[in-house]
Amino acid sequence: MTKRVEIEWLKSETSIAPAFWDLCFPANVEGRWWYETLEQSGLEDQFRFRYGLVRRDGVPIAIVPAFSMNVPMEVVAPPWIMPYLRPAGRLFPQLLHEPTLFVGSPCSDEGTIGLAPAVDFAEIAPAIHESLEQAAAELGTRVIAWKDFPLNTQSALNQVCNEYGLFPSLSYPGTVVKLSGTNMQSYWQGLKGSRRYNLKKKLTRSKQDAELIAVCEQFPDQSVLDEIFPLFWQTYLKGETKFEKLTPQFFNLIAKRKVSWFVYLRDVKDNRIVAFMLCFKLGNKMINKFIGLDYQRPKEWFLYFRLWEAAVEWALSQGATEFQSGQTGYRGKIDTGHELVPLLNYCRNRNPFLHELYRRVGPTITWSDLDRDLSEFLKAHPESDFRLDSQKAHDSASVAPLQTMPLANPSRI
Repeated sequence: MTKRVEIEWLKSETSIAPAFWDLCFPANVEGRWWYETLEQSGLEDQFRFRYGLVRRDGVPIAIVPAFSMNVPMEVVAPPWIMPYLRPAGRLFPQLLHEPTLFVGSPCSDEGTIGLAPAVDFAEIAPAIHESLEQAAAELGTRVIAWKDFPLNTQSALNQVCNEYGLFPSLSYPGTVVKLSGTNMQSYWQGLKGSRRYNLKKKLTRSKQDAELIAVCEQFPDQSVLDEIFPLFWQTYLKGETKFEKLTPQFFNLIAKRKVSWFVYLRDVKDNRIVAFMLCFKLGNKMINKFIGLDYQRPKEWFLYFRLWEAAVEWALSQGATEFQSGQTGYRGKIDTGHELVPLLNYCRNRNPFLHELYRRVGPTITWSDLDRDLSEFLKAHPESDFRLDSQKAHDSASVAPLQTMPLANPSRI
């Protein structure tokens, strides 16, 4: 007898029992505390959150975080296509923004669906997407996108592509550094010789020019948070890719979470904070969530690298075995030994003409198309590239095999 799967879309994380959140999102995953913070952070002008509560024969078995937003095409389209879209957008403004329903979180680097124990994602993925189609029609969103899903979901989402006509495309890759040992010597030994030499050279130059004190703390007071947000805002404005625009309220709320740690640098001369990193400590995994730098300080201070050194020292002291640093800002991350982690989007435009256009373009997008720093790196290191198999992507949405880290917890999808 076939078991019936139903999905109810809820507008707040509070509509789902905390115990079920904890069951589906273990301690090493951004769970209920994360979505509660986002909901309370004044982001309504950017995102509308939804949570799919999945039931099988009436019994809850999964939670599907989702959100809708009006996405600027400059964020998602490769740079080469924008000169064609901008003129067309004068006649058809809808081409420059896509009302989109995403599966995932606006500020997380991997798409995550929380599963109760013994639930097979592949068995419920088609039902989830069918429900997404209905939710998209009700919300008036043109695009449905499974955002930034890791490769261990490939088989299940390929089946969704085949059944519902989605297409895959590469997203901005994640980044990760594997850690071992308890001190910086183990980190230095893990770097390639050229990177180790260049990084130490920059740190030496910085320490000659700037006396900075590193602080790592939980629950910083309001005076610290008041200094931190302007640094975040400087970095936000400087970044080429802007997806989420955070608020001071977000930092005030996230600072109260037990998983949150703030690593920051103070200039001894004026006692001002010149750089910070918001990290999440989730078991033996650290997540570098957001940073902020004072770009008015001399470039020779190499603030990013001083901040990274302080963060790694702290992470090693906490027994961390990996440090995730998310998407974009690849030049500094590559220089500090991060590896690239492929992530995929699976999309369908409900407009048949636009869907066909994007279906042809999407699978051809490469990492080099998405980011100039990645393009320069991959020219020198083509062995590090990862591409969709274009022909197979059109036919079956499959991707080439990859040697990367497995997910830490099998209940996280």
